[in-house]
Amino acid sequence: MGKTVIAFATVFLLATAAAAQGGTKYDPGVSDSEIKIGQSVPYSGPASAFGVYGRVYQAWFKMLNDQGGINGRKIELSSLDNGFLPPKALEASRKLVESDGVFAEVGTLGTPPNLATRTYLNAKGVPQLYVPSGITKMDDPQKFRWTVPWYTRFEFEAVAYAKYLAADRPAARIAVLYQNDDFGRDYLAGFRKALGERAKAIVSEASFDLTDPTVDSQVIALKGSGADTLIVFGTPKFTAQAIRKTADLGWLALRIVCSPGSSIDGALKPAGLEISTGVLTSQLVKDPDDAAFAQDADVQDYLAFMKKWAPQESPRDTNAIGAYLGGQAFEYAVRRAGDELTRERVLKEATSLKDVKLKMLLPGVLLNNSPASYTAFRTYQMSRFDGASWKPFGPVYSAD
Repeated sequence: MGKTVIAFATVFLLATAAAAQGGTKYDPGVSDSEIKIGQSVPYSGPASAFGVYGRVYQAWFKMLNDQGGINGRKIELSSLDNGFLPPKALEASRKLVESDGVFAEVGTLGTPPNLATRTYLNAKGVPQLYVPSGITKMDDPQKFRWTVPWYTRFEFEAVAYAKYLAADRPAARIAVLYQNDDFGRDYLAGFRKALGERAKAIVSEASFDLTDPTVDSQVIALKGSGADTLIVFGTPKFTAQAIRKTADLGWLALRIVCSPGSSIDGALKPAGLEISTGVLTSQLVKDPDDAAFAQDADVQDYLAFMKKWAPQESPRDTNAIGAYLGGQAFEYAVRRAGDELTRERVLKEATSLKDVKLKMLLPGVLLNNSPASYTAFRTYQMSRFDGASWKPFGPVYSAD
């Protein structure tokens, strides 16, 4: 009888230990007290205006840690400079994975940097979460299952501009200024495709490289085409230059800029708020300067967060809002994973969003994705800059 009792007790203890172990599963970078994550952001170089993205990400996790972290675990974020350079970004990823031992990369910014690092990260089985790049090939779960895009696809956003012009300016003569990389070319391809037979309305195109000092010569050439509508698919620095040059030339074209180049502080303010009045873009988020949202709970929470945790940054910068949303999304996925903090489980949570509403998204904008298509943003609201803030107008356009 004694042997039977001992044997039973041994089996019970082993089963209990196995159950406890089964309830808490960790992958590298995770412990009972912390989760190590990393990113690289262009704090220097031609796209340094995006540095605010990384700084607000850091502020978000400082706030979370002050509140106890996620499920009792503090977030240790290592944010490195990639200079918007692919080799530097790859070097940063190797350091984060092989030296720092991160659980995942989260919010690494820049299309060229992320294209340069995704093969490495996927080969290592390290999640590349919420990549703020909207090129079509960034959403390729069949080949790169660990790479989860954050922005909408650029080609989807371009559909909104094509639909708007078809409805409101069917006779428009269009000039396009685009960044000569995957970022700009994806916008242009999506725009041309969405125009369909009306693509002949594009009377002139000009590209620029990130290493170009200015786009003045391109804008002069585009004006000479006789276009009455200018679309800029570029980052903030060059968007600002294009807006300013159109004013210098007295070119009274309708100006449309893509959302990554629509930052008030990063693009419109450097160009000149007065001459930026009337510029159009598409939006997914609330403008904290819009009087219509003055009493909005999301906006009040966001402004309070920025004042306390990122006081040196401008809350009106759309890149700050993007980082604020990205932090929420990562927190959402990790909280849902609970104590099963494996890379597989967090990937599953990050790619099975259903009607998720994050603070600062415009009414009606919900996040939905699936293992077949990781892109979560698919609807767009056109907005017009009134000299102080972005004002949404018209219908919500869907890319589907």
